[in-house]
Amino acid sequence: MNRDDLAAAYEILQAHSRYAHALDERNWPMLDTVFAHDVRADYNDGEFVTDGLAELVSMIRSHLDGCGPTQHLLGTPYVDVGSDGAQSRIYVRAAHRGRGEKEHLVYEAIGEYVAKWKRTDDGWRATRWTLRVGLEVGSRDVLGAR
Repeated sequence: MNRDDLAAAYEILQAHSRYAHALDERNWPMLDTVFAHDVRADYNDGEFVTDGLAELVSMIRSHLDGCGPTQHLLGTPYVDVGSDGAQSRIYVRAAHRGRGEKEHLVYEAIGEYVAKWKRTDDGWRATRWTLRVGLEVGSRDVLGAR
């Protein structure tokens, strides 16, 4: 891997971190620094499929705006940079706690994000985003209206 590829991989890893922080801080504008406007996303094998950044943000908000505190932990990253873009895989352990009457409930999703990336004038942006959930623990009832 040359220096340009290492720099690209670092930028992509930082984008993953911005994604996790955006979700946990409910900083929805930050997602503009992660995704291309034409991103296609698939969460949980077709359960939630979105076309475009606005639709993706709306779907995420429909789950997290009504939820209590969350923590999206990312680890074991893999980034492959090529001449036509990049691909990444990173494990996620997302913990959610209910809010209000649901405060006693917790939900955890464990899986991985798989993404395709393109270099833009504003930096690397994900054009494809897939969440593969391998394990769920607790109640999805902690999530907002679905």
